[in-house]
Amino acid sequence: MATQAADRPAETQASGAAPEAVVVRFAGDSGDGMQLTGGQFTLSTALAGNDLATFPDFPAEIRAPQGTLFGVSAFQINFGSTQIDTAGDAPDVLVAMNPAALKVNLAALKPGGLIIADTGEFTKRNLDKAKYESNPLEDGSLAKWDVLAFDISALTIEAVKPFGLGNKDALRSKNMWTLGLALWMFDRDRQPIVDWLKAKFKAKPEIADANIAALNAGHAYGETAEISGPLKKVSIPPVESDPGLYRTITGAESVSLGLVAGAQLAELPMFFGGYPITPASAILHHLARLKEFGVTTFQAEDEIAAICAAIGASYAGQLGVTSSSGPGIALKGEAMGLAIMTELPLVIVNSQRGGPSTGLPTKTEQSDLYQAVYGRNGDAPMPVIAARSPADAFDVAIEACRIAVEYMTPVMLLTDGYIANAAEPWKVPDPESYAKFPVRFLKEKNAGDTLLPYRRDEKGARPWIKPGTPGLMHRIGGIEKHVETGNIDYSPANHQAMTDARKAKIDEIAVPDQDVALGESTGRLAVVGWGSTFGPIHQAVRRARRRGLSVSHIHVRHIWPLPKNLGELLAGFDRVLVPEMNTGQFKTVLRDQLLIDAESLTKTSGQPFAIAELEEAIGKYFDDIPDNEGGEVPADAQQLPVSASGHDDGSLRPERRSPQSKVNP
Repeated sequence: MATQAADRPAETQASGAAPEAVVVRFAGDSGDGMQLTGGQFTLSTALAGNDLATFPDFPAEIRAPQGTLFGVSAFQINFGSTQIDTAGDAPDVLVAMNPAALKVNLAALKPGGLIIADTGEFTKRNLDKAKYESNPLEDGSLAKWDVLAFDISALTIEAVKPFGLGNKDALRSKNMWTLGLALWMFDRDRQPIVDWLKAKFKAKPEIADANIAALNAGHAYGETAEISGPLKKVSIPPVESDPGLYRTITGAESVSLGLVAGAQLAELPMFFGGYPITPASAILHHLARLKEFGVTTFQAEDEIAAICAAIGASYAGQLGVTSSSGPGIALKGEAMGLAIMTELPLVIVNSQRGGPSTGLPTKTEQSDLYQAVYGRNGDAPMPVIAARSPADAFDVAIEACRIAVEYMTPVMLLTDGYIANAAEPWKVPDPESYAKFPVRFLKEKNAGDTLLPYRRDEKGARPWIKPGTPGLMHRIGGIEKHVETGNIDYSPANHQAMTDARKAKIDEIAVPDQDVALGESTGRLAVVGWGSTFGPIHQAVRRARRRGLSVSHIHVRHIWPLPKNLGELLAGFDRVLVPEMNTGQFKTVLRDQLLIDAESLTKTSGQPFAIAELEEAIGKYFDDIPDNEGGEVPADAQQLPVSASGHDDGSLRPERRSPQSKVNP
């Protein structure tokens, strides 16, 4: 075991008070089980009553070469006894299972933070793979952090020896040993993890027992080893919460449950047509387990088949739903136009990721906004709404279902990779608190002895007619229809009337007035966000307001159409800043629709905004330096992977490569 103690102010070392919040990052090879470790630590944290937010961060490669920089997988959790809105800017604790994990994640660790490293993996071969010229655990390069380094691999092998596992199989329990140590550090109960392991490996009890032994050994190591210096047991009290039933939930789970709830409130069975794509695939996985709620799931042969099947289900009288991410949404574009032309309800979930094309499959971005609002041929208006967090996605999914069936239109629901994969506590709502919006199918002719399938109600919606209803045969399809009869009609006046009718229906959708998430309704600066930027914006605005700055946070759920009062609300501020993980798309929508001189703060590094980045951007509006506001946030040290860390991404010509970035032939 090796330890290094960082220099830090005496008052910090002497302080025995428990912190309000702690950020822990587990990092290792893709095969080290870091996502599973983080997920189970999240479970134990939720059961302890802490508020939390997580950020799973993993490579796009299905299985990158073991020990390499671009194969590092990480899971970050921010938890505490206070309100938690983000996964945290910088970790307090970094658990590094190998040299590559240390190198990729080290720059993000707070000065004075704790590194827990497995010396068993810091071999010459692994150090070479991570582009280290010397062992950082021994060369003094980690002096500004606390370091606790010991042979986790050997301790794990010893712990599971009674179960007769070979070294390779034994090392698969290494993540459980590490989890046991983390549970001891933060005073967590092991029993829920033990129960989970027994259930997961019910068919292989010897594997369950080995993992439980490793878990207990890691916990006992922290409890009994005479470790001097950095490793301390920290008890963080539970957060004050309203009484009720709580559970942790990811965005994908939340969307899935919200879609089922929306279908139930509409009193409809639901059909989901999907095709696997990261990070949207989890929605199909979750919905496939909910058949008892009238859910039919269909994994189609491609994206186009998936949405067309969902449209067919809507035509047949079910609530059609489909889901994808950026490239798949592009493929679905023509069929979205068909759903708009036929005026059938359809919910389209877009779990955004970095683009364009294949782009960054496992990294987060908000760059599909133009595609959602404008991205179809012809004048094809469609409502667009965005979830701000994993828990919020439940209510947003219900709202998407309501709009779809009440206005007979497809609706796009925007999440992103961060929301889909991240988790947070969710207070399970009372089902009776949601108003039902039951569908009424047309069962008889609506104009005397004549059927007018495009006669509209007070909301501009045409009637929904199940095929096979006696006497209600009508034409449907993608060619322009007569304004009432639905017969094919190419005439200029009719096309103008139908184009206007489709647009007016969407423009007049009743959406709630926009509120102010934090601060006053007027002031010097409004920070306007949408989607997953909610957490960092909220925390940054809260910190700025504590310093006395006149700044408010406004977060928009209804992207299209916008809330009717939004223009008047934003006009009450001297300046408007719009942070988004794209090149300024929502800023353009606000300028176009509201004639507001909004300014962009953009970030397209594949990582969420940090609170500090937004806090700095807000401060520039109050520093009396002209024209330094807004702009672009540069890629930070947490971007994975980076050529500066030694990973050769192909951008450097051989003659320009540093000695640290040599690659094997």
